[in-house]
Amino acid sequence: MTEQNAWARMVEQDPEHSSRYAERFRAMRAAGDDLAGEARMVDAMVPRASRILDAGCGPGRVGGWLHGVGHTVVGVDLDGVLIAAAEQDHPGPRWLVGDLAELDLPERGIAEPFDVIVCAGNVVAFLAPSSRVPVLERLREHLAVGGRLVIGFGTGRDYAFETFLDDAASAGLRHDVLLSSWHLHPFDDRATFLVAILVADRDRHEDRAVR
Repeated sequence: MTEQNAWARMVEQDPEHSSRYAERFRAMRAAGDDLAGEARMVDAMVPRASRILDAGCGPGRVGGWLHGVGHTVVGVDLDGVLIAAAEQDHPGPRWLVGDLAELDLPERGIAEPFDVIVCAGNVVAFLAPSSRVPVLERLREHLAVGGRLVIGFGTGRDYAFETFLDDAASAGLRHDVLLSSWHLHPFDDRATFLVAILVADRDRHEDRAVR
């Protein structure tokens, strides 16, 4: 059984947490706030009509924008309230309730892998420690050959950047580019945010192809 993650614990303690979270982003969007920084960066990484997985999609702000500019988007989140908000506010992508630690999209009829997987909004910092490497492994298995995994999260969330990069290596991923923001600032030892662009270890991809 998968260990309960921090988001699930918050919702268990406060059943209205997810609804308030979705409403906060609706209010920000209505106020004209820029909510598409992550999505613009991902869009710049791939040609139009690419396949993109929004892992831990929440209410759909990243995947919804990417769909709007012409990509094929699937979004997955553990929280059914947030998936319902994504379906209402951002129709078009395929939004699915699911645990990233048990991600198996071919089993759900989505067989084609993804050119990019984006995991924004501090999602990895909410993962239970025991599920961090398994989640990264699951995401790697859903990448197309040559595909990239983009993960962003901040400090102060009990997940050191060095530990995350070690976990990524354990999951068969290596970092291609490290940034300190979604606006392409370089990463250094003073950074309080990490955007890691990861690629699958080639040998593991070849092993998978053989199987």
